[in-house]
Amino acid sequence: MTATVHIPAAADPVPTLHQRIRADLEAKILSGEWPPGHRIPFEHELMVQYGCARMTVNKVIAGLVAAGLVERRRRAGSFVAQPRLHSAMLHIPDIPSEIAARGESYGYTLLRRRRRPATAKDPADLQAQGQPREVLDLSCLHLANGRPLALEDRLISLSSVPEAAETDFAATPPGSWLLRHVPWTEAEHRICAVGASARAAEALRVPKGTACLSLERRTWRGGETVTVVRQLFRGDAYDLVARFSPQG
Repeated sequence: MTATVHIPAAADPVPTLHQRIRADLEAKILSGEWPPGHRIPFEHELMVQYGCARMTVNKVIAGLVAAGLVERRRRAGSFVAQPRLHSAMLHIPDIPSEIAARGESYGYTLLRRRRRPATAKDPADLQAQGQPREVLDLSCLHLANGRPLALEDRLISLSSVPEAAETDFAATPPGSWLLRHVPWTEAEHRICAVGASARAAEALRVPKGTACLSLERRTWRGGETVTVVRQLFRGDAYDLVARFSPQG
């Protein structure tokens, strides 16, 4: 006869005040409640709110600065930082703003909007892993002066950005909306030249096989995927220019 001994699970350690304050501030930043550029409460305000010493608050802010989530501005306070890429050579473009900067009129058409479960064909970190995960599957066309410029296919993780399910992307380009409403902490670009497929050629009004610039991008927030997008630009109408200086 075998006896089974049950060992009670150890209780979760009680978080320190420093950990609790940091978790509260991180949650507001990573949820988008505090978007990039939002001013963090001053240290004396946090001291009153949490009933703690200035050293505790200062340590929390310093940790958020080190993590790249917050930036300090002399005499102005601390603000939610603009996300940074691993490379300084590229930024995440806002296509409507870039077209307007070129002196052209911007146009936009939503081609597909579908809410669906993630499948094995989607990137691994979007797939359901023991729990149901949904994505918003979007396709849209960007135009400059009435002529197609880019075909965009995008997946938005609804577990990371649930509010996207209620957003009218027929009126607002998803990339522009995400840049304005959803902070991210990490991004990855992949750029290559491809020939237009039959579908892309029809959308961009070019012959099949026409040279196009493919820009694939993924963004994460605190380790969770926010969006995966592929933008296919007409090769004769778009280029990437980077100006940068040597880094230490």
